[in-house]
Amino acid sequence: MASLAFTGNLVSKIIPKKGHISIVYIQSGQYSSEQNLAAYKRGTGGRSSFNGVVATVFGCTGFVGRYVCNRLGKIGTQMILPYRGDFYDAARLKVCGDLGQVLFAPYDLRDEESIRRAVKYSNVVINLVGRDYETKNFKYKAVHVDGPRRLARISREMGVDRFIHLSYLNAEPNPKPLVMKSPSMYKVSKYHGELAVKEEFPTATIIRASDIYGSEDRFIRSIASIWRRHNRYMPLYRNGMETVKQPVYVSDVAQGIVNAARDPDTRCQVYQAVGPKRYLWHELVWWFFRLMRKDEKWGFKTYDMKYDPVLPFKVALANMSPAYPFGSLHWEGLEKEATTDNVVKGVPTLEDLGVTLTPMEDQVPWELRPYRAHQYYIDQIGEFPRPPNPKVVNY
Repeated sequence: MASLAFTGNLVSKIIPKKGHISIVYIQSGQYSSEQNLAAYKRGTGGRSSFNGVVATVFGCTGFVGRYVCNRLGKIGTQMILPYRGDFYDAARLKVCGDLGQVLFAPYDLRDEESIRRAVKYSNVVINLVGRDYETKNFKYKAVHVDGPRRLARISREMGVDRFIHLSYLNAEPNPKPLVMKSPSMYKVSKYHGELAVKEEFPTATIIRASDIYGSEDRFIRSIASIWRRHNRYMPLYRNGMETVKQPVYVSDVAQGIVNAARDPDTRCQVYQAVGPKRYLWHELVWWFFRLMRKDEKWGFKTYDMKYDPVLPFKVALANMSPAYPFGSLHWEGLEKEATTDNVVKGVPTLEDLGVTLTPMEDQVPWELRPYRAHQYYIDQIGEFPRPPNPKVVNY
């Protein structure tokens, strides 16, 4: 009898054997598993082709991560998605890319070996890991400083070309307390996280994002939550009259991250992820109320938070829930809400990454539609005219 020897996908020769047929597969060096997968043959860049980018997305199951994975999959990126906990929390991301393009890897932010396995074959690593509030297992320093430092260092050691880190627009080393009595450790940890990434991966790209809104966010929906108000009263810092916001749509942030990953000129750069317009927080909150048909006509009011007598508000802030704060309401979140967005002139924004920004007036009405009062009432066309847009604050 004989055996067949294969070189790659081609038959090399027939090797005579006595008594049986054996097939010998010889792996091609071009497609060796020991090489970076980014060396594979590239296609046209659509969802059903490979564009040459192998991206590991840490924080893929989070709010921003889901949008980033979808954008990456649409352009033919092969994704390695590390997850912790239950695999089925990440399994729905399988449909972001074509068959075989989305791979999963269990990891722990404190386990260096699991991180190495996740970035071993990648040429792009995106860090979206973050916490709005601390838990018993993960404090701000562990998530925002030690974790990014570890990810950046291991990525550099494994030969990763690009590292992109999502940070916070108003991060600073010595923030002034607004709602809380002490400085916000969220802001401080985000600032030191940027420094840690730069130390370990000097060519990293930093994306500083303001408040991000979109489906399943923790910005608009915290205002819509019943825990954020008592009956018809909404407490705001200084009644919202001293806070200026420039929120950004989550799809715009995701597109900016994807564009930065594919543009080598974004190395060593810092970008501000902000929306196209600035608003007074008081005006923005009242616009949300009117879109939900919960305005002055129904007795809704806002007032200064320092005069807050609201019991449910205090119960929620006591963090009595064993899993997460009721209605995403916690002190660090209120501090972040009361902070004016510090947009530095001269620092590039998402528009410099080729992103067409989405105005809030076009997206927020759709986001708040499920929270409207009398949701099941079928109104006539024009019965409830759309409220006027919030006033824009000039720089």
